[in-house]
Amino acid sequence: MTMNGDPCLLSAAELRGLIAAKRISPVELTRAVLARAEALQPELNCFITLCGDEAIAAAREAERKVMAGEPLGLLHGIPVTVKDIVNTKGVKTTFGAVPYKDNVPTEDAVAVARLRSEGAILIGKTTTPEFGSKCLTDSPLFGRTRNAWDACRSSGGSSGGAAVAVASGIAPLAIATDGGGSTRIPAACNGVVGLKQSNGVIPHSQALDAFGNQTYVTPTTRTVADTALMMQAMAGEDPCDPWSIGVPVPDFIGTAAPRGDLRGLRILYCLTPPGRPVSAEVAANFKASLDRLAGLGAELEEFSGDGFDIEPIWRAINHTVWRTRFAKLATEHKNGLSEAFLKQLALASEVSGVDYQEAMFARTALFRRVQLLLARGHFLAMPTLTRTALPISQDLFGSIEIDGGHYDSVRPHWFPWTMPSNMTGHPAISLPSGFARDGLPIGLQLVGRFRSDAELLRVSALFEASSDLLSRWPA
Repeated sequence: MTMNGDPCLLSAAELRGLIAAKRISPVELTRAVLARAEALQPELNCFITLCGDEAIAAAREAERKVMAGEPLGLLHGIPVTVKDIVNTKGVKTTFGAVPYKDNVPTEDAVAVARLRSEGAILIGKTTTPEFGSKCLTDSPLFGRTRNAWDACRSSGGSSGGAAVAVASGIAPLAIATDGGGSTRIPAACNGVVGLKQSNGVIPHSQALDAFGNQTYVTPTTRTVADTALMMQAMAGEDPCDPWSIGVPVPDFIGTAAPRGDLRGLRILYCLTPPGRPVSAEVAANFKASLDRLAGLGAELEEFSGDGFDIEPIWRAINHTVWRTRFAKLATEHKNGLSEAFLKQLALASEVSGVDYQEAMFARTALFRRVQLLLARGHFLAMPTLTRTALPISQDLFGSIEIDGGHYDSVRPHWFPWTMPSNMTGHPAISLPSGFARDGLPIGLQLVGRFRSDAELLRVSALFEASSDLLSRWPA
């Protein structure tokens, strides 16, 4: 059961075939992945916990099943990482926070349980800022996570560890989360695929407010085909999540194959909401991405970004949720939590009940605005971020620099386009679309019709196949 070359540089789809054909052993693969993780961890700092012994034991059992000719799951023997905000039975889940540094869940989150049931092997828990609370991945618990392409740049966040682990070839699959862009931001920063699926497609078993929830447990991978594999394994209704009930599971794997073209599809596009800056390199890359979509046969039409500057709405809802969840924790463990986390909780004290409900009304209005656009076109396109990865020392409450200009708030100026789909529930994906002159990745975001996730993956696969970006790896 051997193969030539480095198995860490193969996709999950490729590994799946090799394992089934007995050309690579799950034990051999897991050992290679763990060795790569241990070698790169001192530089990248993308793990909070590595589960070496448990992973090898699971790999041995996976190998036994292969050799015995037993039925194999969809992800049999394939390594996966899980963001340390998502529960893993028997493995520490710290939420990136010092007060939870020894927390060990007694059960898996639904998404984790489903990957395990399909044979995936958990190799470790990836870094997150405290409770996934910001777009930069650092915490008093573990320090800073570095970008896979440049150690002087941020990994993005809050799923920075997940994206870096995938981008650097440590493991092909990662479970992340996304509450305002937390999967798509680090995906764009590190040149990988980050999907935030439609509301209810993957059940969220840890959401405290299941009805008003705007956070998602998501896949992060290097290829669209691997994202489809994860979706196939994780999707499907569960009684814990009311939005998942009655939602059918399409053939993600078959639909996501890059077949055909985009003729007959209309894509509406917008570079940036009014008044929001974007770097010249991102703007040029976006134009080139639109040209690629047009070359595939899509009809393009520009739409106005008026009404999409929704950061205040997102903040009113999200920060109020955080304050409700964490005010007591902040009082009891003030010295163990970061200044940025405490400052965000303090901001929520200014939001009244009326402010919160008005934000919920605005959320509904935003959903209807997006629905009208998607009645006119099949997809929306925009840059994932307004510039490449920020400096590793970036302060959430500091200014952001874009082409020499300095702006006073990171969130609305760096990722104005990611938060809307969290509020509306539409599927949105960040795809690698090129590189800036400094060698850092740039991402394109596509937004699809509600619950049309499989079709969004098909368009994404065709876009991915129209370039050779997958041949590039970080040094």
